[in-house]
Order: sequence, then structure tokens, then C-alpha cells
Amino acid sequence: MRKRTLLLCALAYCSQAAAKKEDIEYVAEHLPEVSMDNRYATLPLWTASATSRPDDGWTFAAQGSFSRATAGGLEVGGPMLSFAASRALSSRWTVTALGFADDLHLSGSDQRDLQTLFAPSTPLARPVASSFEGLDGSVNHYGAGLAFSLSSDQGWLGARRWVGGLLYEDVNLRDYRWNFTVLEGPDAGTRGQLDFDNDYRHFTPFAGLEVVRERGDWTFSPHALLAWPLPRRGFVGHIVTDEFDIHGDQADAGHGKHFGDPSLTLGFDITYRPAHLSVDVGTALTQALIEPIVHKGIDQNWLLSVRWQH
Repeated sequence: MRKRTLLLCALAYCSQAAAKKEDIEYVAEHLPEVSMDNRYATLPLWTASATSRPDDGWTFAAQGSFSRATAGGLEVGGPMLSFAASRALSSRWTVTALGFADDLHLSGSDQRDLQTLFAPSTPLARPVASSFEGLDGSVNHYGAGLAFSLSSDQGWLGARRWVGGLLYEDVNLRDYRWNFTVLEGPDAGTRGQLDFDNDYRHFTPFAGLEVVRERGDWTFSPHALLAWPLPRRGFVGHIVTDEFDIHGDQADAGHGKHFGDPSLTLGFDITYRPAHLSVDVGTALTQALIEPIVHKGIDQNWLLSVRWQH
């Protein structure tokens, strides 16, 4: 009965192999990195007005977003909240303090190759077709930062705002684990647990540009932001079976530091000024198109973001 079950699982795996070439370690790294990119795309940096003056006092913004990214049968998603307080220092310069907290859920089961670059000396032959079940974890992403913006209305771009600053961010991967069963080869039938629980902390400089156009009660503002998490870190993992228990880091194993990718995000805010509300329609489109390209193995990435500012 057990051999029949393994045979059926192996056949199911082969039928999906052409569409799922990325191994489990590869996509396990990319799922939280997509969430990081979604956060950079929805930082509360952009304004609802083309002008600001020191006598305007403080302005406050609250931004709520919801994201969902998938890779085969795996998923990460949930609410993303951020806040900002800004004050004009002059007719051109503005300072902004901001913070964010994202509580995202990891879930799903899948069939992929088992790979452990963080632990290259495991007794198992790898990569090897395996099934992964029981993911029920979280990506908790927190951060705070400071930004300065410089406004100008000269040149062919017209009214625009340059933004630059620095974030401190903390990415906590919790219960990021599967129960796995090897489906093929000499180790077929081997069962164990694979997890990627770890904390990753970065200082992230960022810079961007916003172009502002006002039409009646409406403001339209395309914007772009480049963020660069530092330092990049090795991806950490842990694999356990009845025969061994190994914890490792890709960087220590000689496979480099890859966690924390540079990110370029593009958005287009539409603001109805009497209600102080903005919807970023551009981010919803560009994050859906760009993330499956820059993070191979990601099938879909949906992001919706709304900001209130007053």
C-alpha cells in the first residue's frame, strides 16, 4: 500500500514537473522577498498635493494594503499597514518619519525538488522529487525610517518631488516549515521536516521620484522608488529526519548571500483631495507584472493599496 501511494505521488509530481522547475529552497526564499518588494511599493512617501509650506504644520498619512503572492500551491499574503508624519521645512524641503507593520500568512502544500544548499552534506541525494505539506507560518515585517523630499516645478517634468531616506527593517520568518516525503530515488519514502525560520535585519537606503499633476479636485502622480536592503544575507535553513538533524546558512556553505534583493517599484496614485484619499492603481498593475519576472518561481502577485492623508 505504501509503495502504491509513493508511486501515485511520483506520477503526480512528474505531470507537474515541467511547470515547476524551481526547487523548494528557491521558492521559499522568494516568497518573503516578494513581500518585501510589496512593502517598498507601498511606503507612505508620496503626497496628495503639488505644494507645501512650513506654516501648513504637520500632515499625517495612514496607508493600508493587502497582498497575495503564490508559487504553485504555496502562498503568502495578508494586511500591510503603514503610517507617516511629515512637515515642510521650507517651500521646497519636507521631512517625513514613517513606520510599518506587515502581518502576512504563509500556507500551502506542493510537490517540488527537495534542495538544501544551506546544508550540502546531508545523507539524502539531492535534488530529489518530494512532496511538502502542512505549511502554516508567518512573515512578520516591521520597520521605521526617515525621508527627505525636495520639490521643484522647473524643467520639462514640471511639478515633481525627489525623495530619499533610510529604513531599518526586521523580517521575521516563523513556523516556515513543511513535513516532506521523498518520492523518488534510493531514499524514496524518507520523511522529515524542512524549515526556514530566521530573522533578517537590514538598513535600506531608498530614493525615488514623483511627478505631480492636479486637475480640479484630483491629483495624479506617477512615482518610482529604488530600495536597496543592506547587508544581503545568506538564506538559513534546517532539515530533520530520523537519521540526521542539520542547520545551516547558504553563505557559510559557499553559496552566497542572496536574501534581501534590490527593488525597483513603480506606481501611479490617483487622489481625490476633498476626501484626502489616494488609490495606487499603478502599483497594483506593475507588481503583478514585474514580480514573476524578477523573482522566478512566483506565479502571481496581487497588491491593493489605499492611503488617507491630511
